[in-house]
Amino acid sequence: MSLLTGIQEWRWINQAAPLSTESALYSFATDDVLSESISKEMGMSGLLRSWCHPKTIVVGIQDQRLPYFKEAVQFLKESGYDVVMRHSGGLAVVLDEGVYNLSLILNEPKESISIDDGYEAMKALISEMFADFPVEIEAKEIVHSYCPGSYDLSINGKKFAGISQRRANGAIAVQIYLSVNGDQAQRADLIRDFYAIGKKGEETRIQYPVVKNEVMSTLSDLLAIPLSLEDVNQRLLTLMQTSEIPLTEEEYARLPYFMERLKKRNQAIVDY
Repeated sequence: MSLLTGIQEWRWINQAAPLSTESALYSFATDDVLSESISKEMGMSGLLRSWCHPKTIVVGIQDQRLPYFKEAVQFLKESGYDVVMRHSGGLAVVLDEGVYNLSLILNEPKESISIDDGYEAMKALISEMFADFPVEIEAKEIVHSYCPGSYDLSINGKKFAGISQRRANGAIAVQIYLSVNGDQAQRADLIRDFYAIGKKGEETRIQYPVVKNEVMSTLSDLLAIPLSLEDVNQRLLTLMQTSEIPLTEEEYARLPYFMERLKKRNQAIVDY
């Protein structure tokens, strides 16, 4: 797995099962804490954190530029979703009980890791986790998916995962969402309606996706096997041969600082 093979021992933090009741901001703050923590390691170090949140829409910074952004956010809230803004790249994505999220966090002790290296490492990890299936996982942009990008992961042209990346505190955090099970068409339709309300047909400088649900799917459907988030966790553990090491007291103590920073950035869309 290229970049990943140079790391002898991995730390894993499981916050995917059972389902977290925290805001998704907690997950972004946790990744910031862990990035700060791993940057202090002398050698090449890596950790993995799996996480899941109930019905949440994570919007990107560029989504704020929609002409009717506040109205679109209100639509999402009235549809029963929490709405938060992330500080990594990309546009709006859906989180819920059928979406598995994984953060791959690496430090950079000697030489810089390129952006593509980070994306390729995550793509290689997911491909190895499902290598026992006779399918090819491709990394390419899937037009008309939500949050399209050059490292969308797809099988037979249908997107099931998207990757974003954040570099801060002397470390790299590569985050992926995997649509494992559930109604992917409904997820896609929700984001389609979000952009329709946010634009109302007006021209925008940013090219927002025209989402079509037929270009997206779940791993369960694409692999023709029922999959749970716990199944995905087990595949990760089997591959990486690691065990869970929870946050330390020192790391927990740093969470309020990073949470406060994220809350300030989210004041435009969330009442605290």
